Amino acid sequence: MDLQTLAFENAPIGLCILENRIIRVVNQAFGEMFQEDPVACANVSLAEFYASEEDFQTIGERVRTAMQATGRHHDERIMRRRDGSLFWCRVRGQSLSPNNPFQCGVWTFADLSDERPMVSLTQREREVAILTCRGLTSKEVGLELGLSYRTVEEYRARLLRKFGARKLAELVAKLSGMPL
Repeated sequence: MDLQTLAFENAPIGLCILENRIIRVVNQAFGEMFQEDPVACANVSLAEFYASEEDFQTIGERVRTAMQATGRHHDERIMRRRDGSLFWCRVRGQSLSPNNPFQCGVWTFADLSDERPMVSLTQREREVAILTCRGLTSKEVGLELGLSYRTVEEYRARLLRKFGARKLAELVAKLSGMPL
């Protein structure tokens, strides 16, 4: 086995090569994180590891836009293991084909379970939580999601209750896994 293959297979972070959002190859850490045999991941749509089909579509459009501009993307999102359990994941990607960002890319996945609580959230609550962690104001979140400022504030109030936070800064700290 050559050194590059050895490094890929044994990297301490989940690695994945995607072609048009279809998994071509993953390493052992990816398999362990998502509770799947790495060989069984080949030719499987990445959608199978998203919290929902809607997340796959929505996040995919956001990723495509970012990658068309820079060839790279990173975010933190909720993903799904094979057993159906959800977890926070830090995702970073580099397109190998900037003119067609999803044609081929290298992606890393890091499990944030130890740093971030997993609370049952609706699709819209997940979107508001992710954008809140990115530092967007309620108005900016509303523009991004096509919601009114007041509706975003209602979602944030629900998130505050679900996470037991008293104010937005505490919510962001809990969502981002920062110590309080």
